[in-house]
Amino acid sequence: MTEPGPVPKRPVFLQPLQIELPVTATVSFAHRVSGLLLALALPFLVWTLALSLHDPAGYGRVLAGLQYPPVRLALLVLAWALAHHCAAGVRHLLFDAGIGTTLAVARRSAWAAHGFALAVAALVAGALW
Repeated sequence: MTEPGPVPKRPVFLQPLQIELPVTATVSFAHRVSGLLLALALPFLVWTLALSLHDPAGYGRVLAGLQYPPVRLALLVLAWALAHHCAAGVRHLLFDAGIGTTLAVARRSAWAAHGFALAVAALVAGALW
């Protein structure tokens, strides 16, 4: 019988914050997170729209609610989520069509998706504050 070789040193636990993900992975992860945020916010947004269209008093309540900083922050996050989800979705559709599948182009399109979402969020932040 032969003696087993040395056991390779393996990590004991995973520290997700220490993993350096490539930009293509971050855009994919953010695409999923933004889709989840949009799906969770949809009932509240539909309720808000219905309230604002019901009567002038409901419209006034919606406008009054927009004065609170947490509500404005939530709208800013939703604006980022919508912009990012759309940009990353178009990127994925182009991949499905065979466009931009090389590593260099995929990295540039990932940075573009992040940049577009941040630019939209900055514009919305300027409009809200």
